[in-house]
Amino acid sequence: MGKNYPRVSKEYEDAIEKCRKKLRGLIQEKHCAPIILRLAWHSAGTFDVHSKTGGPFGTIKNQQELAHTANNGLDIAIRLLEPIKEQFPILSYADFYQLFADKLFFYIYYTLKLAGVVAVEVTGGPEIPFHPGRTDKIESPPEGRLPDAEKGSEHLREIFYRMGVSDKDIVALSGGHTLGRCHKDRSGYEGPWTNNPLIFDNSYFKELLSGEKEGLIQLPSDKALLKDSTFRPYVEKYAKVCFLPWSSVELMVVAMHRRCYK
Repeated sequence: MGKNYPRVSKEYEDAIEKCRKKLRGLIQEKHCAPIILRLAWHSAGTFDVHSKTGGPFGTIKNQQELAHTANNGLDIAIRLLEPIKEQFPILSYADFYQLFADKLFFYIYYTLKLAGVVAVEVTGGPEIPFHPGRTDKIESPPEGRLPDAEKGSEHLREIFYRMGVSDKDIVALSGGHTLGRCHKDRSGYEGPWTNNPLIFDNSYFKELLSGEKEGLIQLPSDKALLKDSTFRPYVEKYAKVCFLPWSSVELMVVAMHRRCYK
């Protein structure tokens, strides 16, 4: 039996479509897909499948949550998006951020928001089904629910299993690093993962397998994917077929949507 998603009005649906166009224009003009995807992922990535707390429900804009160490620099994304959100007061922040992400990624990470959806599409990624109807929540999740770049495979499993995803999903979602770069003042690291950090493809996996190169970065959490006997075969698989991992992400996005709506 399919999941019964919340129903929204025709006015709400029309606002979603108009907002998509605005978001697409913003991404193309500002080349800001990576940081918007990160915003959507860091919002969705706090979800706890057991307690049903956290997740993509608009709390990422709270100063308390923005102050989490993992969210350094995301205030930039909030400021970029706010002028568009002001044009669509009917939309919840939960839907707005996720739409951008769903179009952009994984993402996200699986339960991405309107802004994230658009970002994935603009950078060459697949279209991901977007189901509106999220309501905004007030309380932010506790700090510590997002991955730590300094840690290894067991930490990744601890973080991602809490979201209800598999080892295969962990590797696929790590491929979101194909977009964007690290900034010293935000993460302590500097540089992109790929030579084309504004293109959504499988370059991350190819670069990971080819070894470290001058000008490109590999975080400890990236290298952990190669050292782990379960993760590595997925890295090798995704390095060969461009959009195979994104198909996996799309399936996970749908599954995460269902969990978050329960």
